[in-house]
Amino acid sequence: MTPQPHLTLAVLAAVVGAGALHAVWNAIAKRAADRLTAFGWIGVAASVGGGLVLALTGMPAGPAIAFAVISAAIHVAYDLALINTYRLGAFSQTYPIARGTSPLVVAAGAFVFAHEDLSPLALAGVLTLAAGLMSLAFSAGRLSRDDLPAVAAAVLTGLTIAAYTIVDGLGVRRAGDPWAYAGLLFLLQGPPVAIVAAIKRPVAAWRDRTTRDSGLLAGALSLVAYGIVLWAQTRAPLAEVAAIRETSVVFAAIIGVAAFGEDFGRRRVAAAMVIAAGIVLIGL
Repeated sequence: MTPQPHLTLAVLAAVVGAGALHAVWNAIAKRAADRLTAFGWIGVAASVGGGLVLALTGMPAGPAIAFAVISAAIHVAYDLALINTYRLGAFSQTYPIARGTSPLVVAAGAFVFAHEDLSPLALAGVLTLAAGLMSLAFSAGRLSRDDLPAVAAAVLTGLTIAAYTIVDGLGVRRAGDPWAYAGLLFLLQGPPVAIVAAIKRPVAAWRDRTTRDSGLLAGALSLVAYGIVLWAQTRAPLAEVAAIRETSVVFAAIIGVAAFGEDFGRRRVAAAMVIAAGIVLIGL
């Protein structure tokens, strides 16, 4: 499908909703006592969900399959990087850094690989939104030396996000059916992390009901959220979809206050307003 030059209101609303779901499942994963096992259950949910979708849709078109395989490998690297990021740093700081690294890299990648030129307003929106994301990440004040490992891990996570976003944007447009592509991607990316968790964690860890339920719920939300994003990538430019998706950091900041007892503060309010301005510019 040929993407529309600008986001429609329906696509914009769908991607913002996907961002909210993404923040929720990441918060569930962050809160899990045993994150590796929780991500193992997320992998189980991805495998089962992807298999069910493929049973309904059939395989995507041949040219898209290689992209799905490459993306699945990048998603595994993303999962492992995300686990390490949440081990090292606070949710309200590492999540925005990871998500904020992605939009500008995607914009550059979409220009090179998908030959997408953003309008001046859309480019200004992407730049504004990225600035808001990063200001939200550093809203708690200056970084200390102790924060550097968490920041480095979050930036690495952001680069994997940008990589799979570009690969999936190219792949899903060759698939014929975005849901078939999503199903194949989920089926491929689920088993590796589950296998790693099975090797490194005892059977007793897998029997923990709280970890299992949290992982399966996070996995289901992840499937829905990214399925929406893949659909949106067939309807609008990759950079715009990627930038709008990262509004998830605003929801993450709210979750940080409600679930983790983190302070919102004036700086986060200001950063959220900058992010909102970026969304408006992209949608014009």
